[in-house]
Amino acid sequence: MLASDRKLPVSGGPEKRTYVREMFTAIAPTYDRVNRLISLGLDLRWRRSAVRRLGWERAPEGMYLDLCAGTLDFGAILARQRGFRGRIVGADFVQRMLRLGRDKSPRLVPVSADALALPFPDRVFDGAMVGWGVRNLIDLDAGLREAARVLKPGARLVIVEMTLPPNPRLRKAFLFYFDRVLPWIGRAVSKHMNAYTWLPESTRTFPGPDELARRMERAGFGEVSYRLFLGGVTALHIGSRR
Repeated sequence: MLASDRKLPVSGGPEKRTYVREMFTAIAPTYDRVNRLISLGLDLRWRRSAVRRLGWERAPEGMYLDLCAGTLDFGAILARQRGFRGRIVGADFVQRMLRLGRDKSPRLVPVSADALALPFPDRVFDGAMVGWGVRNLIDLDAGLREAARVLKPGARLVIVEMTLPPNPRLRKAFLFYFDRVLPWIGRAVSKHMNAYTWLPESTRTFPGPDELARRMERAGFGEVSYRLFLGGVTALHIGSRR
């Protein structure tokens, strides 16, 4: 039985890992469709913006990592860039998600892997991207260090993640949508009772953009910066492996 009747384990630990795996396995078939609905299609625009800042042009035939890859949306966008001739390894520990996304591009290589213990050598990737995934890690700092380990010096990491708008009025309006409307849409389409309650709950406990930037720096990234989308409902973080 899924953990849908338990208190959501947003604080971390083994229970969070188990819950996240079960939840994403359950919602995998409707995951892309719900993402388009709840973001009004903006999730793809934000991913494309992140890919433009990945710096893949420096190594168009290189190896890139789509971390916490899910259904491989991020990797598929990179694969379609004009002039890109490399390969994208999509790593995720939810095999059902990877299976559903593996046909999005022949340049994608899905690999079942935990983001905290990646089965790759040091300094092998020319860049990495994470779309709405670091919030689900049971140990954020360990995940960032592992991402740094597998990146070549100078390679960029781009992260797209939820956050909360800094403007009080916008935050109030967004929280109404986040808490009332979004979970209703998610339940109606995915038939999972609390997968889309997890999104606002885990966002509330996740570090804000300034703190995430500091943690990226501690994990081995330099030139760290971020920008906010749509008044701060989502943030794009960029850092270069030192």
